[in-house]
Amino acid sequence: MTTPTIVLVGHGMVGQHFLEALAERGVTGRARVVVLCEEPRPAYDRVRLTSYFSGRTPDDLSLVEDGFMERHGIELHLDDPAEHIDRAARTVTSRNGRTFTYDTLVLATGSYPFVPPVPGRDAEGCFVYRTIEDLLAVEEYAKTSRTGVVVGGGLLGLEAAGALKGLGLDTHVVEFAPRLMPVQVDDGGGAALLRTIEGMGLTVHTGVGTQEIVADGPAVTGMKLSDGSTLATDLVVFSAGVRPRDQLARDTGLAVGDRGGIVVDERCRTSDPDVYAIGECALASDGRVYGLVAPGYDMAKTVADVLADRTSDRTFTGADTSTKLKLLGVDVASFGDAHGTAEGCLDVVYSDSRSGVYKKLVVGADGTLLGGVLVGDADSYGMLRPLTGSVPPVPPEQLVLPAGAGAPVTLGPSALPDEAVICSCHNVTKGEVCAHTTLPEVKKCTKAGTGCGSCVKVIGQLLPQAADQGLCDCFSYTRSELYEIVRTLGLTSYAELLDSHGREEARGGDGCEICKPAVGSILASLGNGYILDGEQGALQDTNDHFLANLQRNGSYSIVPRVPGGEITPEKLIVIGEVARDFGLYTKITGGQRIDMFGARVDQLPAIWTRLVDAGFESGHAYGKSLRTVKSCVGQTWCRYGVQDSVRMAIDLELRYRGLRAPHKLKSAVSGCARECAEAQSKDFGVIATANGWNLYVGGNGGATPRHADLLAQDLSDAELVRLIDRFLMFYIRTADRLERTSVWLERLEGGLDHLRDVVVHDSLGLCGELEAMMARHVAGYRDEWAETLDDPDRLRRFVSFVNAPDAPDPSVRFVPERDQIKPDLTVLTLEGTLAR
Repeated sequence: MTTPTIVLVGHGMVGQHFLEALAERGVTGRARVVVLCEEPRPAYDRVRLTSYFSGRTPDDLSLVEDGFMERHGIELHLDDPAEHIDRAARTVTSRNGRTFTYDTLVLATGSYPFVPPVPGRDAEGCFVYRTIEDLLAVEEYAKTSRTGVVVGGGLLGLEAAGALKGLGLDTHVVEFAPRLMPVQVDDGGGAALLRTIEGMGLTVHTGVGTQEIVADGPAVTGMKLSDGSTLATDLVVFSAGVRPRDQLARDTGLAVGDRGGIVVDERCRTSDPDVYAIGECALASDGRVYGLVAPGYDMAKTVADVLADRTSDRTFTGADTSTKLKLLGVDVASFGDAHGTAEGCLDVVYSDSRSGVYKKLVVGADGTLLGGVLVGDADSYGMLRPLTGSVPPVPPEQLVLPAGAGAPVTLGPSALPDEAVICSCHNVTKGEVCAHTTLPEVKKCTKAGTGCGSCVKVIGQLLPQAADQGLCDCFSYTRSELYEIVRTLGLTSYAELLDSHGREEARGGDGCEICKPAVGSILASLGNGYILDGEQGALQDTNDHFLANLQRNGSYSIVPRVPGGEITPEKLIVIGEVARDFGLYTKITGGQRIDMFGARVDQLPAIWTRLVDAGFESGHAYGKSLRTVKSCVGQTWCRYGVQDSVRMAIDLELRYRGLRAPHKLKSAVSGCARECAEAQSKDFGVIATANGWNLYVGGNGGATPRHADLLAQDLSDAELVRLIDRFLMFYIRTADRLERTSVWLERLEGGLDHLRDVVVHDSLGLCGELEAMMARHVAGYRDEWAETLDDPDRLRRFVSFVNAPDAPDPSVRFVPERDQIKPDLTVLTLEGTLAR
């Protein structure tokens, strides 16, 4: 009996899934399988393509297990695409001249990027964003570029924009539709996404098209838009959508749709019964071309079932197009009838423009959940999508309102019916998930959670496994354990840590918003260089991203360091002049510093230039690090003072400035027992005695006040500094993510006694190492703002969030959030009311 031959044309995500489905069904054991791949590498995760710019290598993105092809006898021909199909002879000829006879031909040729037919589109510096080779080319060209423009504000367009921004380019996005991501979100969601993305320093142009690419000789120099404006740019990335790659089918006479796509029936057969088409090249029986990976996987399984058992009744008649994404750190999700096209449907909307959160549910007249859009907060996606098509057990407004805003009922995954689809990528239901007990078992047996990963959290909540003490879904280790791993192995990259010590299902991924800043903090604590260079910049939160505190109105605050609260008249004058010239609101803080509020992102370098020139440095009000060391006036001025508290406060602040920690650190030094600096409410506080200094630790004057505990007393200057060094480094090594010293000390096994044993009596033999680590921090400290101002590449991130980098949009007027209070206009009456 002759062995049948299956030829697969195309080896992308869907093609590889088809091969895996064949192997699972035993087809590879009784048929010859030949794969013709156009690219020079096997199938890789195109969904996570942009993670290459976060430290992933092309090999990290591979979807093919080592030895898979060999184990199943699959012949893979790389960099050798099919060029001709002879259906009469049932042969396929490749570019390298190989000819294969087939019994079954499967086309998985995918799609190609659409480049608008604008003049100049072939100029040097114009790219598409589809393959690893595209990314390598963009990365190389960006080394000599300053400005980049992405044509297209959809999913891939925003990912491309994030990549250009990460490469240090001033980045613009041009979208012809009136909003970003027009397919996935509505006007409200697009507006929320726009505000957030502009706040990151990208400039967005919606409602305009590209008319011409301007070139000076062979290279791009600009772009003309349909509204008559011009953008100067060195690099252009076209991401204006994709089209089905159906030319092979056309050339061989297979039926194609009027708007492209190889016509297939419910079994994914083309007009030739021996030829199948799957993925983005196929026009499904419902008249749609699906551009998502999950429908492609369903098609692949359908064809695999047919080839495994010709009598299989499995069909593909359509698919769920719900999506959950994280673009530039912003959660975006849509599901069901997201745009509310059903007759008589109603919208339930929650919008908070200040925080960039927008949620809309579409419900029918009978209360049926039809669909929705989530921007800025998509945690509920895993619950809402499976409820689509049913009447939720609670009113819809309770499904979108945040906690504390009238949403008393919280649904858990247990509320879902067994037939609810939990993993849309692999069409796995709640019942199938609950048939297993651990996440690895679920992934191995059902493949749920191995696609886009958005269902992993819900899966974890459905399983009866013991409580996981890991930092997040990416790591099974605690924050302190990760610190030790990074320190001991000398790791300097988040990607390296995730791939070597992340959970198996997270390796090769992008991580999450819990572990990325936590690991970023660990790397910074261990002296990994300038916090925004390379991969580290992508790990930081909004504040660290711009070295400034983001305020509720989208502006930023500037807080120069004023060690010990001591400041010269000349420096006071500089702060006053800066605040006046930039129209900033000023306030003296409880930590004896002066805050200046209301600065735009593009103003931050100019403001800090003047402050640095005057001798100021970053106060780190934006970081999880030392904020201030407050002091009283001490023995120099106070008749009760017994020690020089100002000098000690200054020495301590300058020693520990820039020290990154699991949470912010506050300190104070009081010159006597009267405690005017409130040292016992601080993470570490110092109180003077006639014999030296008393050291208190673990205090917190915040939402849950806690008095600090006395760790040691009557210390000399050197003894005090040595114990603080040990205390801080032991806390940094062992605390959990975002854990204040007060909570850490109460959680620490053995509490204060154990802490005293470790840092005072050296019971663990760690003190020499702790002191050496602090010494390295002190020796390696560099002011982040001074370093930023000295490097033009680092300054590129500070661009206006409303317009081009050189100046704010003249049509936009900035209104102060709060005017300076004029005390002479306000008096307090006897009745306790304010009169003006």
